[in-house]
Amino acid sequence: MIKSSASHGPMRVKKYRLIDLFSGAGGMTLGFTDDRFCGGFECVLSVDNDAAAMRTHKRAYSAPGVVGNIEDWLQTTPEIPQADIVIGGPPCQGFSLLNKNRTGDGRRALWEPYMDVVSLCNATMFIMENVPELLRSAEFSEIEARANSMGFELMYDVVNAADYGAAQTRKRAIIIGWKPDKVVTPVFPKPTHAKVSAGTGLFAWRTVKDVIFDLPDPVGVQIRDCEPPLDLHFGRSPTDVSLARYRAVPPGGNRFDLQKNAPEITPACWIRKTSGGTDLFGRLWWDRPSVTIRTEFFKPEKGRYLHPEKHRPITHREAARIMGFPDDFPFEGSKTEIARQIGNAVPPPLAGAIAKVVLKAFSSRARVAAA
Repeated sequence: MIKSSASHGPMRVKKYRLIDLFSGAGGMTLGFTDDRFCGGFECVLSVDNDAAAMRTHKRAYSAPGVVGNIEDWLQTTPEIPQADIVIGGPPCQGFSLLNKNRTGDGRRALWEPYMDVVSLCNATMFIMENVPELLRSAEFSEIEARANSMGFELMYDVVNAADYGAAQTRKRAIIIGWKPDKVVTPVFPKPTHAKVSAGTGLFAWRTVKDVIFDLPDPVGVQIRDCEPPLDLHFGRSPTDVSLARYRAVPPGGNRFDLQKNAPEITPACWIRKTSGGTDLFGRLWWDRPSVTIRTEFFKPEKGRYLHPEKHRPITHREAARIMGFPDDFPFEGSKTEIARQIGNAVPPPLAGAIAKVVLKAFSSRARVAAA
C-alpha cells in the first residue's frame, strides 16, 4: 500500500475526501494522496470497469472500490459516500483523434454519470481530465452547462505533463470545477519545468535519461503476475527479424530509417505509406522527454517506443518511470493489463501539481472561515 507520510506522527492532519471515477490504477489518486506529489487527500471510493486496474488501486490505497460500469452501479448502489472532491477522466477514446468513429461513440456521454456522482456526493470541487479534443467538442458545452446549473464555476486549459515534472510530452485537457460559495477560487497550476528553462526560474524538462538511465539491462522474460519494485523491468524474446529491425533504426530514427537500411524486412504497408507515422518504430531520445506513453508501448510498431540505444522496446518499469510512477507503486496483473494501466494513467506529477492548487483552495477557505 502507498502510504502518505502525513499519516505518521502524533498529530492527525485533516485530509479532504476524494472519489476517483474511471480511476484505472490510480495515477491521479497518487498525485493527490501521496506526499511525494501533494498529499492532503484520502480516497474514499474508486470506480472503474477494469478489474486488474481496480486490484492495483485497492492494493495501493486500501480504499473501497467498485468494479463495473458506472451507469449500472449508479442504478443499484444504495449510497454514495460524501466527498469534498471528485476526480477522474471519463474514457477519452470517444474524443481522441485516434478514434476514426468518434461520432456516435457512447463513451462520449460518460461525463453525465460523472457529474451525477459529483451531485450525489455533495462535492465542492471536481477535476475532469481528458484529451485536448474534449474542449473543442459539443459535449464540452453540455458539461459546462450542467456544471453551472449545479452551482460550479469552471476553468480549463490544455497542459503538457512535461511542464510539471513528468519525462513525457503528454498534452491533456484539465477542467477544474468549484463552488465559489464553498472554496476560494483556485488558480491553474503554474508550470515547474520548461523546454527552455534558462532565465525562467523553472527546471529544465526531465528527459528519458533522467528517469531510466540508472536501470540495469532487463533480465528474464514476461512474468504472469508482477510484484514491486523491479520485476516490471523484464525483457522479452524477440524474433531474429525483430532484432534485425531494431538494429536498423539509429538513435532518434524511425520506420523510414528501417526502410532505408533494411527494406527487405520492412513491412510492405510502411513502404506504401510514404508520409506520416514518423514515430512508428522510432527510438526515444536520451536528451528529450518521451512521447506520450500509450497502452501498447511494448510494441515498437505502435509508436516511438524503442530504447534510446538498446535493441529492444522500453520495459514496463521504464514506461512507468517515464509516466512518473515511483518504483514502489504496486501494479497488479499480466503484462498486457499492467501496460494498459500505465498507458491510461494520469501522470502522477501532473496530478500532484493540480492537487496542490486544489488543496490551497480548500485550505484558504478553511482559514477564512476560522477567522
